Amino acid sequence: MTLRQPTPDQVARALQLSIRLLNHRLRLAPVDTGLALPEASALARLDRLGASDVTTLARAEGISAQSIGATLATLESRGYVARRLDPEDGRRRVLVLTEAGAAALAARRTQRADQLARALAEDFTAGELARLLDAAPLIERLAERL
Repeated sequence: MTLRQPTPDQVARALQLSIRLLNHRLRLAPVDTGLALPEASALARLDRLGASDVTTLARAEGISAQSIGATLATLESRGYVARRLDPEDGRRRVLVLTEAGAAALAARRTQRADQLARALAEDFTAGELARLLDAAPLIERLAERL
């Protein structure tokens, strides 16, 4: 019996569905960091992009500058982000992640990882865990190509 080789289209569709479901479930699962989803998303984006202006952050999040402005104001009032002069253009201000913001984001990520670990421990065999671990770098490489 010969195994059929999957096509890139079949793999793409399967990954799209499964990753979308996993991401959706992770976003809905409660965490105790006190961060609303838009706040966590803004912090994560700042963590990935580094110092950014409101327009850049809004564009990256796919929302208006006014929408992200309210979220950033809340994060700033809590000490999670700060406004600094842009080192490349001293007339412009950028937002940066503070130590408190980085700690809140790390706590959220730790809780998410713990949720995943519990689900994996409860319902996956050692072989399945090994296959998922082997797939992780491939999924990361795929994400970098998009």
